[in-house]
Amino acid sequence: MKIIADKLESAAVIALLEGHLADMYATSPPESVHALDISKLKAADIRFWTAWQNDTLLGCVALKQHSADMGEIKSMRTAPEARGKGVGRALLQFLLAEVRQSGMSKLYLETGSMDFFLPARTLYQSAGFHYCGPFADYTDDPNSLFMCKILE
Repeated sequence: MKIIADKLESAAVIALLEGHLADMYATSPPESVHALDISKLKAADIRFWTAWQNDTLLGCVALKQHSADMGEIKSMRTAPEARGKGVGRALLQFLLAEVRQSGMSKLYLETGSMDFFLPARTLYQSAGFHYCGPFADYTDDPNSLFMCKILE
């Protein structure tokens, strides 16, 4: 598997992200969907990577930098045909290394509280993330759970 910085231009990446947004809107009320569309993922404060096996897109992850020491995981997604093969874990480990290298000491995320999101929450917990309260511009929402990892 190769993980590369991505400009969000390939049809495969766009389709993966459109599927991600479709799932978020099918699972959560619109006011509780915090996934970003492609135009917002191209913002200056966001870095985006994709994972590939040869010419096959396996998944993606983005990092939003809120401050010099604080980042947020955005748009972490494994392609349906690659689920259960360690892609999410590999993307998360890659992202943690990038965050450390960037000098950030705190990494946050928002995810859904529904059963649909349990595999993601389990992955994050296994990597040392702990539940916390809302951060940045988020507010309490029964459909959202927040997690944080303090990096050493």
